[in-house]
Amino acid sequence: MAEAVMTDADARAELAAELAAHNIAVAQPGDPPLFTRTPSSSMVPLHWRAEDLAGLLEKIGASLKLEAGGQRRTLRLANPGLPYGTTPTFWASIQYILPGEVATAHRHAATALRFIMKGRGSDTVVDGELYEMNEGDLVLTPSGTWHDHENKGDRPMVWLDVLDISLVRALHAVSFEGSEVPRQPVSRVQDRSFREFGSGIMRPPGGAHHGRASPILAYTWDRALAALQQAAGLDPDPFDDVILEYQNPLTGGPALPALGTALQMLRPGARTRAHRHTGSVVYHAVRGAGRMRVEDQVFDWGAGDFIALPPWALHSHANDGAEPAILFQVNDIPVLQALGLHRTEEG
Repeated sequence: MAEAVMTDADARAELAAELAAHNIAVAQPGDPPLFTRTPSSSMVPLHWRAEDLAGLLEKIGASLKLEAGGQRRTLRLANPGLPYGTTPTFWASIQYILPGEVATAHRHAATALRFIMKGRGSDTVVDGELYEMNEGDLVLTPSGTWHDHENKGDRPMVWLDVLDISLVRALHAVSFEGSEVPRQPVSRVQDRSFREFGSGIMRPPGGAHHGRASPILAYTWDRALAALQQAAGLDPDPFDDVILEYQNPLTGGPALPALGTALQMLRPGARTRAHRHTGSVVYHAVRGAGRMRVEDQVFDWGAGDFIALPPWALHSHANDGAEPAILFQVNDIPVLQALGLHRTEEG
């Protein structure tokens, strides 16, 4: 978009000091552009490799404590193009919990999710409901819900944590509350929400559920993978090959109001068309290997890697291997859709 020429620049400059005394301003020639022809973001594309992350996780496991009051042991995936967070709306980090440790109970305004990367034998309690956490499971902690975790296994647990904290901070809506006890009491029916809504095709008549997030708090890997494998029999998506979104069974929409989650399969030989969209994405490679082109950069990724995709960045996927590759992704597209700001464009 061509920058407008201010023929009254001197007059504007002379007014600046007087207006500032009244907490008022007018546009000045040196101001950054308020509007741009297409969406623009300071976020940069990044690739974090599993082998680098593994060594760093062992280091923080050996030197950092998991303490009460909400302080977790995590590696934050920071983006150098942003003052805070991995993308403009959320922060992704990798949590490391040793055997016998408890991540104590708390709640906060930010919505959170966990995708289990490694380990078995841990569980989480979310508002009194207890669920096991095993590799590939997706666990939700909607805004305002009490949650805690415990590693009851004999090996470290590693999972991806995502919080829409950047969005909540931008809206000045941050709040946090700790608990007086490390773990919450568990309800009599410890998995009530899953028993009511977990089938995905049936529910209690007039079943009550409050809030905009999914009533299902744990999406197990075996069910998600089976659904993805079924979808592999359909015609491919031109931009993502095989992709399914984790859904709220009550609305048919995304599982969380501000964070989109999806599982994606790139079949052997897959090469997708390039496209761009408003909204940012973080990809985690669950299985296999592939290649992602983001604008003029090419990322060759393998299992355990992460890739951050900025808003409106042209991107495409490829799998030149002999085995299917699977990616888990988190995005902020539900926010853009709710505000009428979501757009896509083929490259």
